[in-house]
Amino acid sequence: MLLIVWIVVAVLALGVLGVLAYGLLGAAGRLRRELSGLEQDVQPLLVEAQATAARAAAQRSTTDD
Repeated sequence: MLLIVWIVVAVLALGVLGVLAYGLLGAAGRLRRELSGLEQDVQPLLVEAQATAARAAAQRSTTDD
């Protein structure tokens, strides 16, 4: 009888761990998609900031000469 209880406990523990792993993997996938979307949203701003920095550096170098 005690063996059956331990088997049931082990099966339930594996079930709980499986549900937790499924939830964590799903959350990681959603986070990955969100970060990808954020990167696509920020990319034009990054390009614009780099272009502005390059123009400022070019203007500084012509002013220093």
